[in-house]
Amino acid sequence: MLGGVLTLTGCHSIGPHTVATDRFDYSTAIADSWKQQTLLNIVKLRYLDLPVFVDVSSVVAGYSLQTGIGVGGTLSTEKAIQGNFFNGSGQAIYTDRPTITYTPLTGQKFLRGLMTPIEPKNIFFMLQSGYAADFVLGLTVESLNGVRNRSTTAGGVREADPEFVRALQLLREVQAAGAVGMRVEVNKTKDETAVMFFRRDNVPPEIADKIVEIRQLLKLPEGQQKFNLVYSPVLGATNELTVGSRSMVQIMGAFASYTDVPEQDLKEGRALPSLNSTNSPGKADPVKIKCSPDKPADAFAAVHYRNQWFWIDDRDWRSKRALTAVMFLFTMAETGGNEQLPLITIPAQ
Repeated sequence: MLGGVLTLTGCHSIGPHTVATDRFDYSTAIADSWKQQTLLNIVKLRYLDLPVFVDVSSVVAGYSLQTGIGVGGTLSTEKAIQGNFFNGSGQAIYTDRPTITYTPLTGQKFLRGLMTPIEPKNIFFMLQSGYAADFVLGLTVESLNGVRNRSTTAGGVREADPEFVRALQLLREVQAAGAVGMRVEVNKTKDETAVMFFRRDNVPPEIADKIVEIRQLLKLPEGQQKFNLVYSPVLGATNELTVGSRSMVQIMGAFASYTDVPEQDLKEGRALPSLNSTNSPGKADPVKIKCSPDKPADAFAAVHYRNQWFWIDDRDWRSKRALTAVMFLFTMAETGGNEQLPLITIPAQ
């Protein structure tokens, strides 16, 4: 009797083939969860609930594919009782085991960053990158040279000064004409100063007239061509444009004031009262967060909270732009830190 066994095994790496798919799948999932987390914390502020942020620190994806083939058989002699025998077997083991690490954002530096006003230069850098001046400044500042924006502090609403609204409209038009800009200047002591300036060369007469009106509305002297951007809630020196910038908590709170909430929650005191404008009837809100008991079918971002769905409609480009801007501003705020924070690592089986 003759016998024989042949076994072939192999371990194959499939990592390179997963990059094209998983890179985009993970980035999409992280982006969607970031939108949902931001929206949820905005809604929480309407209910005076504590906003909580958790960062995805790392994603480690591990893959393996192990294959094996076994061949065995028996070749008998003519006098043997049993006959010839042959068998074969095969196996394949595929393992997909990503490890995702979460970092709760806590600590003194993080909380201080949420409550510290955003650097004026970071706000104006957004203007330089193409964001509309009326939108960015309307969202991020309480005042310009002491001229006040709409405010939702102290549980009430204070309407914007007419001069502020008009100045933002004119700044948007001057920005579109390329007649306003900013730069960062460095002095002899290596200190950096952000500077805003109005262009004088090749400016159409109608744009020049709008620049003159902006100066009058914001109390900027006529002869000064460039202005240092500094943080202050009041009127500054003749060579300064004071910016009463908001903190991230203020920005998110202003955003939360445009959130729809169930009427019953308002009657029972579960959420802050509506802060909609009473001085501008019929005026459309710049941001709209909708609410309903049913999950929306076409949402840019949606979260489930207190047995209700809160969402931004995917066809509402103004609200989508506002939510994305809040996320950008959050990354520019000094909310990071080197504290030894607790890590939560989830091995996904």
